Amino acid sequence: MYVSVVLLHLDKNVLLAEPLRAHHIKRRPAGHWGTVPGTAWALAHTALATGEAAPDRTLVPVLGAGHAGVVQLAFAWLSGELASVRPQYSRDAAGLARLAHDFPEVDGLGSEVHPLLTAGTAPGGCLGGALAFGHGLALDAPDRVVLPIIGDGECETPTTAASWLAARALPASAVVPIVHVNGFRMGDRSLLGAMTDGEVAGYAAGLGWQSRVVHVSAASREEHESFRQALLESVGQAVDGVRAAVFLRCVKGWSGPERIGERPVLGTPGAHKTPLGLAHEDGRQRELLGKWLASYRPAELFDTDGRPTGELAGALETAGRRPAAPLSQPTAIQPVSRRARGGDDFGHAVSQVLRNHAVAGGFRLFSPDELASNRLGALQDEPWVSEVLAEEVLLGWLCGWLAGGRRGVLVSYEAFAPLLTSGVVGHLKHRRLTAGAPAPSLNLLLTSYGWHNVYTHGDPSLATALLATCDPVVRVLTPADPARAALVLDEALGSTGRVNVVVAGKHATTRQPDETIEQELARGLAVWPHLSDQGEPELTILVAGDLPAEATTAAVPVIRAQLGCRIRVVGVLDLTVLGDPQIWPRGLSAAETATYLGENAAVLVATLGHPAAVWGLLAGRLGRPVEVIGWREPPGPMPQAALAGELGLDPAGLLQAACKLTASRKVAC
Repeated sequence: MYVSVVLLHLDKNVLLAEPLRAHHIKRRPAGHWGTVPGTAWALAHTALATGEAAPDRTLVPVLGAGHAGVVQLAFAWLSGELASVRPQYSRDAAGLARLAHDFPEVDGLGSEVHPLLTAGTAPGGCLGGALAFGHGLALDAPDRVVLPIIGDGECETPTTAASWLAARALPASAVVPIVHVNGFRMGDRSLLGAMTDGEVAGYAAGLGWQSRVVHVSAASREEHESFRQALLESVGQAVDGVRAAVFLRCVKGWSGPERIGERPVLGTPGAHKTPLGLAHEDGRQRELLGKWLASYRPAELFDTDGRPTGELAGALETAGRRPAAPLSQPTAIQPVSRRARGGDDFGHAVSQVLRNHAVAGGFRLFSPDELASNRLGALQDEPWVSEVLAEEVLLGWLCGWLAGGRRGVLVSYEAFAPLLTSGVVGHLKHRRLTAGAPAPSLNLLLTSYGWHNVYTHGDPSLATALLATCDPVVRVLTPADPARAALVLDEALGSTGRVNVVVAGKHATTRQPDETIEQELARGLAVWPHLSDQGEPELTILVAGDLPAEATTAAVPVIRAQLGCRIRVVGVLDLTVLGDPQIWPRGLSAAETATYLGENAAVLVATLGHPAAVWGLLAGRLGRPVEVIGWREPPGPMPQAALAGELGLDPAGLLQAACKLTASRKVAC
């Protein structure tokens, strides 16, 4: 807690070796104090309990609140872990002074929870995912006990609230949530904090969890021992398959200033961020800051060189002799050999791929109670399948599962996938910061899309949003038939370091010839000879997805007969090939663009998703007439054939677009 206060407020004099002066203090302190006391308490006890609570297991803390980054940094500096990744922050006075001066812009680490440091395994930014992530990380992992450290405000988020109950849908896994109940979220009293101990215990029990409530207000030895016993007993229960949680009650901002002038701070939202933000210029606040820092008795914690001493040194040595909480390091991925998978039935082709990966081991499928609807009902009773009706919880499970080096997939309706946007973007941000070998890819299989569903079930926004990030690990995969869907899903499941979004319809019946499948898999697209004319095309149709393939197959003879132009049809399996090659690894070079699209042909793109996603990828680079037909919000419910006609994804609509394009091309020529 002392080091956290130093990082938040000081530039110099980090050991309080002299009276606090204005030039020792940051002019504009930034960061979050309110979560520090309980988080520091939980992290310290977790470090000390490892090796004692469950001798054959490692305790793995997982921080839920990104704002706890300051205490994570303080913890990592004290243990010496920080110096191992950033040597300039040595575990001495000079290292602490540099760290305090740099905070919150800490050399590539920033001020939020970071994956390079202990307890930073879960993606941050989207509050509420740590409990679900912890369950995924602990699932089928007998070597660890996962301890998500979550706030009482977090317990109000839909993801956390659902995660308590959703644990029933998983095999027993050793997870011990430590709920930091400080009474307040950012701006008001928390719902959980307003409950009595009995109500908290009743709430947990109703969801199937045994709970222990521990109060901390003085950091006495009795309080330390009480929490230690609660933690050890809960870990023991979790190892035995009992769902157990610890609720840590401490006042928000505990050990900090009680009030500033007439304004109360302790136990109020005023303790959420840096409470003494004007200490540099305000003498009264400076005096309060000096007393606050002195209350931790830094001379008893550190020697004159800033190295831990006394009981602190002993505790750090004890923790250091025990197994450290592992960071997210992927285990070896067993490859699944790709075999040709024929058949026109989506359910059979995709189920066979999933079964093959399950047989190889280290694989799980997560689904929101829609496997039967998605033609994968034959998999429902498999032990490697988990279903619960909460997409955000499933994503947390999947991310935790992947963090343990295993492979998996989340299968859902395309319309509900936008619920995952913040979580997947957070996953992308998290992966950019993670060092070491690439982790298994995050895979989403989206079916039951709006073209074949009711009015309320049409929304391809997730793919659009992920393409807009311009993150090169994203792939949006649009197979034209079930055989291609099975093969591209197989490849995605065996890949590493990517986010693969496979958009494949359960209703697909039209099958394209197999002769170009290997090229589509290898390069992301291929010319379809069975629909294309010989020679240089005047019109090139890019087909992304099964319904566009079906509509284009029917439209090409009509367009050819009516317009008399040479047509080339290109199957696009990976939408990112249409992007700038300086951003997207599979983006077409200028020479490849001419090879696949023709030198001067007008281009018609038929896509399952938003035209905006394609326009964003093309970014005006083609320099020729282009038209994109895809999903737009319909005015209201209508039959499927009418919807296709309304949006132009039928032979008549494609012919109309082709007429417009060829006319524009002639004018341009």
